[in-house]
This record gives sequence, structure tokens and C-alpha cells, in this order.
Amino acid sequence: MASADMAIRKYVSPLGWAVAGMFVLTLALFLCLGWVEMLAFALVCATLLVSSAALSVGNTAFTATLSVSNTRVSVNQTMHAMVTVSNPSTSVTASASGDLPISQSNYGSLEWHHERFAIPSLGAHQSKQTAIPLTATHRAVVTVGPLSVRKGDPFGLVRREHRLTEQIRVYIHPDIVPLHTLHAGIIRDLEGNPSDDLVNDDLSFFGLREYEYGDDVRNVHWLSTAKTGTLMIRQFEATRRTDSSVSLDVAAFSYASAEEFELAVSVFASIGVQCVSERRALYAQSGRLHVQPRKPADFLDTCSEIEPETRGGTMLANLAREALLACDKASLYCFVAGSAHEVDDLRRLGAAIPDSVTCVVVQVVAGASSAVRTLPECVFITVGVLDDLPLLMEVLS
Repeated sequence: MASADMAIRKYVSPLGWAVAGMFVLTLALFLCLGWVEMLAFALVCATLLVSSAALSVGNTAFTATLSVSNTRVSVNQTMHAMVTVSNPSTSVTASASGDLPISQSNYGSLEWHHERFAIPSLGAHQSKQTAIPLTATHRAVVTVGPLSVRKGDPFGLVRREHRLTEQIRVYIHPDIVPLHTLHAGIIRDLEGNPSDDLVNDDLSFFGLREYEYGDDVRNVHWLSTAKTGTLMIRQFEATRRTDSSVSLDVAAFSYASAEEFELAVSVFASIGVQCVSERRALYAQSGRLHVQPRKPADFLDTCSEIEPETRGGTMLANLAREALLACDKASLYCFVAGSAHEVDDLRRLGAAIPDSVTCVVVQVVAGASSAVRTLPECVFITVGVLDDLPLLMEVLS
């Protein structure tokens, strides 16, 4: 009895329950008062319910697969959701409709829309494939699915629905620009990574060369000197530490518009991708998101999830503190903030960073003239257009 009751509750829509209630009510009024009009209304309700139940009957034992052409796309790119519905049985299925919900977060609010398509009657072991184009309109994390198959009446009173697939997450990455090699924040360190530069004293041995005036005699390779009769000196590859920290101010009031915030995310993503591409150890912070990505694609996935935070109170003062807590031995600290801040406030970020390392503060001002200034506390960069970023960052070399 319990399972039958649950099935009825599942298949009958709220409108169907309303029609059933009207049937019971009008039939009771006819029996109590003898009004023929109530009997006519009850018969109409009964006819609707019986017709709806009959139209909902049919074999809907489908199986389905859901895939997307690419789980990582950029803004304005088009991907395709591929839906394959199959009939695994030997009996013919009834026609039905497919429902594919698609959701994405847009500045704190969740937007939903449904892609609906017809599923024709399928013979034994037949399949029907449907390609649904989806255009990435803005940076977000999109959830595609789960796919459901519905069989019901045209009145919407009775419906049978089966969930056939799981959800798929699609990352819409921000726009980025390729940067030149970042020479800023490179520190020679015996525990760092070997570079292409040759020096006379380090740990990573490279080769030998002839002695030159002023060379340290402690680096003379005596065995080779004895064999060649010429004084030979050891050469080493310079080992360097290039840990980098990149932070983004996500306070909504820091930016003049949503477009300016997106520009800041693109600047943040471009610098971070370049650091990861150069195999720098990257510590990235953006609000509640703290990551140490090893691959550019993983970092861009994180950037797709960034949302502006609207809670009260300034967050700018916390950027330097959080960056130092995440990594207190970085050789490059970079901060990205919006146009609402005064230059003096942004300079305080640089003042909080040790003088021995490089600090870069990037202020995003949509449409403004791009510029670079060297201040006592930091290198201050103003970015008005994303395409200007490669040239601006090259100044740091």
C-alpha cells in the first residue's frame, strides 16, 4: 500500500491532484444537493483524469548516455551536449520527451534553463542521438544534466519521469592573454631549480672552461688541469627560487562594474597561468579560494568559480596578510584590485611585503590608459585593456 501511494504521488502532478479534488467535491455536492451541474462538472473531471492516465501509458524503459564535446571552453565558444537515448528491450517504446536542465552561477544567483526535445518511438535495440549546442556566454561553472525522460498527457495532469544520467560539470574559462617570461621575482637559491644561466659557484654542475683572471681557485678542477696542461675551472647552472603568490580582491564594491571585475579575473588568470607554465610554485588566493595549481587548466577551472563577494567591510587590508600566511617565502607577490581603491591604499599592500622580494600591484581600471610606475613599496601597474597586459608585465623583466 505504501509503495502504491508513493507511486501515485510521484506520477500525479499538482494540477492532477487539483482536478481529482474537484471531482470529489462536485460529486459530493451532487449527491448531497442533487445539482445536475455538479454531476456534469464531475464527469468532465473524471474524463480528464482517465484520458490523462491512458495517454501516459507506454513502454519508457529507455537507457541513455550524456556527454559534452568539451568540459573546458572559453567565453563565446560553443560546445555540444550529446544525448543518446536507446531502447535496450525487444519491445517497441512509446514516444516521450527528453528534459536536460542546465544551470550556471551568475554573480551569486543560480540561473536555470531546460533544453527539451522529442524522443520518437524506438524499435528493438534502436537508438536516437540528439546534439544540443550550448554557447558559453560568460565565465561560469555550468552543470549539464541530469537527463530525464518524461511520458505524460498534454493536459499536464499525469506524468512519468525517469532520471537516466548523472550531471556533467563544464568550466567556462575567463579570457586570458599569453605573457612573456616573467623574470620578476627570481632569486638565486641553493634549494631552487636549475636555470639556463651559468655561474661560477652553485650546486648544479654544468661543465668546465679555461681559467680566467679573477676566477676563484677553489673551483679549479685539478684532474682535468693535469690532463690538459691548462688550468680548468668548474661551471655551474644557477639554481633559482621562483615561488610566486598571486591574489585577487573579490570585494564587489572594489569594482565600478561587472565588466571591470571580469577584466580583473582575466588579469589574475593570465598572470597565474604564466607562472604555472614556467613551472613556478604558485600560491593563488581569491576570496575563499586558496589553491596551489600544478597545471594551467586546473588553475583556469578555479578561476571559473570566482564570484564577487558582497558582504560588508573592506577586504583589501587582508590581501597581504592572507598571501603571507599562504606562502611567506615567495619571491614574487602580485595583487590585483579594482578602481574603487585609492593609490595610497594599494601602496600599503606593498609596504606589508618584505623589501627583499618583488611586489607588483595591478589596479584594473576599465577603459583607462595603461601605465607602469615604480614606487618605493611596489611596482604599480594600471591596466585598462587586457591586451595591454603582456607589454606591461614585460617592463618587469
